[in-house]
Amino acid sequence: MDIAIQHTFLPHTDPDASMAFYCEALGFEVLNVVGEGTMRWVTIAPAGTSSPSIVLHPPAADPGITEDERNTIAQMMAKGTFATIVLTTPRLEETFDKAQATGAEVTQEPTDQPWGVRDCAFRDPAGNHVRINQAS
Repeated sequence: MDIAIQHTFLPHTDPDASMAFYCEALGFEVLNVVGEGTMRWVTIAPAGTSSPSIVLHPPAADPGITEDERNTIAQMMAKGTFATIVLTTPRLEETFDKAQATGAEVTQEPTDQPWGVRDCAFRDPAGNHVRINQAS
């Protein structure tokens, strides 16, 4: 079977802040913006690529979500427990330093993990957990 990841979705609470984080701190580029105000879907990808991409989306836009579910999602996002993405780079220290210099919320400095990965972690402006692994 020939299959690949095209998009993944991460919620945002402020599309401008999320675009700034991913573009300025991590070097992504905006591919597409649909909608207005906070009801925007923003497609981003690592510079020079178009796939796989991340679609930053308003979490409460689904009409099937109840008000209680919206509140639960907002609480989980605020705690950083709703969504996670794991990225990889051959230059972990350089990437960490650049992201930290933009004021990104560091949750873990570069660390050698007992399972054999060197990684670091941040929270994006919406509270999403962003881990970055050192490419081997």
